[in-house]
Amino acid sequence: QVQLVESGGGLAQAGGSLRLSCAASGRTLSTYAMGWFRQAPGKEREFVAAISRSGDITYYAGSVKGRFTISRDNAKNTVYLQMNSLKPEDTAVYYCAADRPPFNSDSYYSTSRIQYDYWGQGTQVTVSS
Repeated sequence: QVQLVESGGGLAQAGGSLRLSCAASGRTLSTYAMGWFRQAPGKEREFVAAISRSGDITYYAGSVKGRFTISRDNAKNTVYLQMNSLKPEDTAVYYCAADRPPFNSDSYYSTSRIQYDYWGQGTQVTVSS
């Protein structure tokens, strides 16, 4: 089992940047593909970005592609989400999640929240216009 704790959320102005971190404990993070999701008030939780357990493969939702970057440091058991050119519509609670691949692949990742086994408690990101 793995425990995930997000940090780095807060208030930013439109056009600004924030960097979210997701620290893992309990098991080594390199076992898992990782993802970031977000949930705005009154909306369903949606996929933001995913990264394979090796870090070589990344994938982004169209709404954030070119603005957000997901990365990982397996030695530090941490995953990051660098968010640039923030927009008010990026306002949401951001969650990181861990997905144990169904097969032994360093390139596996998922965009489906039902595939993810463990979730953090979330961190609030608010972008003002």
